[in-house]
Amino acid sequence: MKKQSFGSRVALWRKEKGMTQLELAQQMGVTDKAVSKWERDLSFPDVAMLPRLAEIFNVTVEELMQEKAAGSKTLEVLPLALKGVALAMGVAVAVLSAIGNLEPAKGVAMLGIGQVCLAAIQLLKTEK
Repeated sequence: MKKQSFGSRVALWRKEKGMTQLELAQQMGVTDKAVSKWERDLSFPDVAMLPRLAEIFNVTVEELMQEKAAGSKTLEVLPLALKGVALAMGVAVAVLSAIGNLEPAKGVAMLGIGQVCLAAIQLLKTEK
């Protein structure tokens, strides 16, 4: 059986939930055009959105990220992307704090995103 692409799975799960592209977009905080592009494999959601997307569809992040073809580099690149997001959140908090332009709640949220990314990396390691 041929594996489905990311976009095919998103479209299938969205339809199984009886949702329109607009409804999914509203829940994700993006436009319906963004969802359309995901479903046509023209673009990919921001890595920080993956846990929310998985929650909406009641699947794991790993199920979202299944390789779409043999030899796909998606699962190899994902940990690097997650590390990049975690690092970016940490640097942003440090810089904004240093210049005195950081609200505590936003700082905590940014660090939380970084922690979620690091946790996702650990989950990916345990699944191998």
